[in-house]
This record gives sequence, C-alpha cells and structure tokens, in this order.
Amino acid sequence: MLEKPRHLEPGDTVATVSLSWGGAGDAELLWRYEVGKKRLEDVFGLKVVEMEHTLKGSAYLKEHPHLRAQDLHQAFSDAEVKAVFSCIGGDDSIRMLPYIDYELLSHSPKVFLGYSDSTVTHLMLTKAGISSFYGPSVLAEFAENLAIYPYTEAWVRKTLFSNKPVGPVAMPSHWTGERLPWTEQNRTKAKSMIVHEGVEVLQGEGVMEGSLMGGCLEVLEMCIGTEIWPDCTDCLLFLETSEESIPPKRFQYMLNRLFSAGFFDAPRGLLFAKPYQGIYQQEYHAILKKTLSDHGLSDLPVAANLAFGHNEPMFILPYGAQGFFDCRTGMLSLPEPVVS
Repeated sequence: MLEKPRHLEPGDTVATVSLSWGGAGDAELLWRYEVGKKRLEDVFGLKVVEMEHTLKGSAYLKEHPHLRAQDLHQAFSDAEVKAVFSCIGGDDSIRMLPYIDYELLSHSPKVFLGYSDSTVTHLMLTKAGISSFYGPSVLAEFAENLAIYPYTEAWVRKTLFSNKPVGPVAMPSHWTGERLPWTEQNRTKAKSMIVHEGVEVLQGEGVMEGSLMGGCLEVLEMCIGTEIWPDCTDCLLFLETSEESIPPKRFQYMLNRLFSAGFFDAPRGLLFAKPYQGIYQQEYHAILKKTLSDHGLSDLPVAANLAFGHNEPMFILPYGAQGFFDCRTGMLSLPEPVVS
C-alpha cells in the first residue's frame, strides 16, 4: 500500500518543477507560467516557489537531466514545501532515472501533481512507496485561458485539500480538446466546448475494484524494462493517450508491448480516457477490445471516455488509492480519503 501524503491547506508552500520539457522558463512562455502561478496563489491560497532550475528554459534543462532530478530531490527534502506541482509534461523525464534517490523520496511523502510525461515521476514515487496524483499542470490547466475550469478546480479541492472520502466521480457536462497556441494574444480567447456524452462501458459487467495504477500509454511504453516498472497485479488500471494522437496501428503495437511487459497480467479492470480531441476514439476502442480478446481478457470490465489526461476539464486519479467502477451505472467512485 502506498503512503498517503498530507492534505493541502491555504498558506501551504508548493514547489513548481520542470522535470521534462523546460518551456516554463522560455522567454515566450514565461508570461503563461506567471498566470498559472498567480492562479495557484489567488484561487487556492498557496504560496508558490520555484526550484533552482525550474525556469532555466528548455534548451538548458534538456542538457541537464541530473539537475531536474536535483530539483525533485530538493523539493521533497525541503520541510517547508508541502506539495510539488509539475509545470508541464514533455518526453524526457525518463532521463532522470540514473540520478533518482528513492530512499530520499520515501522519507518525505508529499503531494506530487502532474500528467502525461509526469507518468515517469509517478512511477518513481510508486517505487518509493508514495501515492501521487495524475492531474493538472501549471502551464496547461492552471494557466488556462480566462480561468481554471470549475470542474478541474473542484477536483483539486476535493482530492488534495480534503482528507474526507472522495466519493463518486461524475463526468463534466462539457469537454474540449481544442488547441489554441500559447500566445498572449490568445489568453482571453475561450475554447469551444462540446457536450460530454458520458462514460461508455466497452465490455464487462458488475463492479471492478482495485488499486489505481497507470498513466500515459506512450510514456508507459518508455518505462518497460526499467527499475520503475510497476507491479499491476489486482490493480484497476487507467490509460490515456497523448496529444500526439498516435495512429491506430501504433496504438495496437503499444498495447501489445504493455501485455508483454506484464501490465495486463492480473487486472481488475481498465479505465480509458477520451483520446485527445476525440481523434481515433472509435478505432482505439475497437482495437482495445480486439487486443484484450486476443489475450483472453474479453470479459475484463473496460470503461471509456473518462475525463482525465489530455483534454479539459479533468478529474484527478490518485495512485494506489482504491477505485470502484460500476458497469451497471457507469459510475467511478473513490470511497476513501486519498490524502491524510
């Protein structure tokens, strides 16, 4: 069982980190980082600090993965820091692995929040015995044009600021995958919203229950064979795909890679997010069912179109927490507190 970090309170100090792409410190995006930072301070009452290299920029951080790892260690070692929020994902967190001190991380459980390439950091913390949270980043969701989506804000409060049972996870009424370039000219432009059609049960019946484990498919594939590859036995798995919208053949290849690595050895069920912008949604669903059937899992409960990952708004998934999904009602529930 993973150790739950302490819940957050207004006035707590949160450290921002750039553990993959360092765009938060690039001149053309620094304004957006400041928007996200101010929202964390004004909306949630947090005190936000940067680690030494958070804003060094993408070119510098690409060349220094050991300094990104150093920032992670510093954030977890600093007693004043109560949570660590990822600025953004990318595709380079995996290069921190040779420099990670798991014992150091295990001594200081605290909230870590991020998604996409942050899957790597989540698996590092899982190896260190700490629960972490698959959810919004500073540059994307907290710095969203006009305001944080109310649904996302509510889930940050519900999961990170309260040590009460989380309860049912209703989907948002609307969603968007629209991409607007991150320019100051676009900062007051609202994205187009689409009615959310709700959760779709692709196969299976009854209630699936297990410890939550998963992440971004493309990043999980990078982690196969590494020291952070998780034991997914009896887990309620969750998967999403990135904004790259990988072609269906590549999607099938990656699923088979996960099968060969033991990801699907003894699952309780699978939660699958709505693909970015809904691209290849039907193709992914068909391939997922066919691949599961090919591996003898045609009865595994699978729920799709969930609101986590690369669309907005999003709820938050806590690693290691107990999750329940009722195929009869289409409702996901987190029946326990996910922070202490």
